[in-house]
Amino acid sequence: MSRTVLGLIRASHPEPAVAVTTVSALLAWGVGHGPSGIVRVAATVLASQLAVGWVNDRLDADRDALVGRPDKPLVTGAAGRRAVAVAGLLAAMATPLLAATTTWPAAACATLALVSALLYDWPLKSTPVSVLPYAVSFGALPAFVVLALPGAPAPPVWLVGAAALLGAGAHFANVLPDLDDDGRTGVRGLAHRIGAAWSRGAAGTLLLAATATLVFGPPGPPSWVGLAAIVAAVVVLPAGWYAARRAARRGGRQVAVFRAVMLIALIDVVLLVVGGRDL
Repeated sequence: MSRTVLGLIRASHPEPAVAVTTVSALLAWGVGHGPSGIVRVAATVLASQLAVGWVNDRLDADRDALVGRPDKPLVTGAAGRRAVAVAGLLAAMATPLLAATTTWPAAACATLALVSALLYDWPLKSTPVSVLPYAVSFGALPAFVVLALPGAPAPPVWLVGAAALLGAGAHFANVLPDLDDDGRTGVRGLAHRIGAAWSRGAAGTLLLAATATLVFGPPGPPSWVGLAAIVAAVVVLPAGWYAARRAARRGGRQVAVFRAVMLIALIDVVLLVVGGRDL
């Protein structure tokens, strides 16, 4: 039993699930939710993340087995396909029910984010519009958090737009390490069609745009913290490109750009939470 539970946890993509849930809870705190509101927001987002992770691994089971992914419980036998499918279904059903404990507009928004993410799992992952579900689901996240407040106030456009840009950039960054394996199994999303170099450029550009939106979008002059974030983001990406080129000349792994993109994403997440406090 404990082995099965551990396998289910690993199949849920626990790292991004915990990360997105934590960011959502921090944003909920930032926009003014009390303890119970933070718990309801976090529970809804966690259920949604678990659903997307389990459905993704169930749908990708054959492809993961083909390339011999040792990190996938459905490949190693640590989790059964039926168990993962049932867990994904239950988590998907729980998401709108948990969201309904906030406000109805928030519940609709959370459901939209879930449906969009599941559509990425199938069939949009292998299409030229594979980036669209990331933009929609990430953009819906702060909208859900704000709409979950009493009275369901309208979320600011700049906050939703910045989150959508962050999600689109995260899409390109997320698929970079798996481009070769995906290509062998027939996955042909937008990143696969434009190639690794253009995907790295797209990820950096979109995340820089998210940074700028978070700094200059709120009313009033930008803060010194925001301006410092802009400078850091502008410096980090070229530094990553330079380090990657040096690694390529030495025959090493070109991971510097991916790490630079992840650092910019972290900066954007911090700005997102800080921006929520200024609503």
